[in-house]
Amino acid sequence: MTSDGMNIAELRALTPGCQHRNHLNNAGAGLLSAPTIAAMTHQLQLEAQIGGYEAAEAAASQIDETYRAVAELLGASAPEIALFDNSTHAWNAAFYSVPLAAGDRILTGRSEYGSNVLAYLQVSQRTGAEVVVVPDDDSGQLDVAALTDLVDERTKLIGLSWVPTASGLVNPAAEIGRIAQEADALFLLDATQVVGQFPIDVHAVRCDMLTGTGRKFLRGPRGTGFLYAGPRAIDRLEPFVAEIRSATWDGGRSFTWAEGAQRFETWENSYVNIVGLGVAVRQALDLGLAEISTRSSNLGVRLRDGLAAVDGVTVHDLGRERCAIVTAKVAGVASTSVAEALAAQRINVSTTVPDHNQFDIRGVHPLVRLSPHYYNTEDEVDRAIESVATLAR
Repeated sequence: MTSDGMNIAELRALTPGCQHRNHLNNAGAGLLSAPTIAAMTHQLQLEAQIGGYEAAEAAASQIDETYRAVAELLGASAPEIALFDNSTHAWNAAFYSVPLAAGDRILTGRSEYGSNVLAYLQVSQRTGAEVVVVPDDDSGQLDVAALTDLVDERTKLIGLSWVPTASGLVNPAAEIGRIAQEADALFLLDATQVVGQFPIDVHAVRCDMLTGTGRKFLRGPRGTGFLYAGPRAIDRLEPFVAEIRSATWDGGRSFTWAEGAQRFETWENSYVNIVGLGVAVRQALDLGLAEISTRSSNLGVRLRDGLAAVDGVTVHDLGRERCAIVTAKVAGVASTSVAEALAAQRINVSTTVPDHNQFDIRGVHPLVRLSPHYYNTEDEVDRAIESVATLAR
C-alpha cells in the first residue's frame, strides 16, 4: 500500500499487461484493466447474441452512466458532454463550429498539437482569419503576459494544448481561461494528455470547450473521445455537421439543434467502447484523481531526475509545472533506436515527431517519450533509467 492509499499490487493484478511489459507509454495508450475488458467483452458478446441495436438498448443505463462519469470527471453536467470516436474528432467538432471571418484572430501556443495546428491553418486559408502564435516565457510555458498583450477585439478563439504531446510541460490553463473570459473570447482547451492524469474542473479553468480521449491516462479503450461544451460555447457555436443525432427535422425546410452538447454528436457509435470508457472513468474517479496525480507525478519526477543524472542523456521537458510525461535524448543515438532497444527489453516507450510539433522552434525532435502511470512501480522506473544509461555509455 502506498502513502496515498493505493494498493499497487492489487491494481497491477487487475492489469493483465503488467505481467508482460514495463509499460511507460501511457501518454500513447494506457493498459486496460480487467473490469474494463470484462465490460467490453460482455457488450460485444451481447451484440453477437441479440443484435447490435438490441444490445445498445439493453445497455442504455450503462451508456447514460458514461456521460455522467465523464461529466463528473470534468466538473460538468451530463448534458454538456458529447461522445466521439476519438479526441481529434471531438476537437474538430468544437473548432470548426467557431464562426470565423477575415480579420478574426486565433491565438495559440508553441506547444499546440500537430492536428490542431493543421486545422488552424486550413481555416485561416479558407476564411482569412489570422493564426497568432503566442511566445513561451523563460520556463517554456505559454507566456501569459505576452498573451494578455496580444488579445484584442479581433480575438475570437484561444486554443491551447494543456499538456503537449511532446513534453512534460503543464501550461497555465486557468490563467489563460481568465484572460479569455475577460476578453470575451472562446477558450478551447485540448486536455487529451491531462484527463486521467490529474484533476480537472472546467469551471476553475474557465474553458468554454474541452476535449479528451479515453485511451491514454484514463486507461479506456482506443476509439473513444469526448467534448465538454459549456454555456458560452452552446450560445455561440454553429455545429458544422447536421445529422439525425445532432438535429431534429421540423418539417419542410427547417430543423432544430439538439439540446446541449449532443448537437455535436453523430448517430453511430461503438457502444462496446462507450461502455468500456464508462468503466475506465469510474475506476479513475473511485481511485481519486488527486491521488492518481500525486503518484504519477512522483514517478515522473523519479524518472526525470534519474535520466537527467545520466551522462550523455538530456531531458527536454519545459515549464514551471511538469507532469508524468518525460522527454529525453541520448547523445549520439537516434531516438528511434533508443525506443527499439528498450522495446527489445519489453519496456514500452514512444518517440516524438517533428511534424506533430510544428510551432516548436527548439529543433530537438525526435525525442524519446516515457510516461509512467500510477500502476507502474519504482522498480520499473529504475530499470528504464538503467537501460537508457546503458545505451548512453
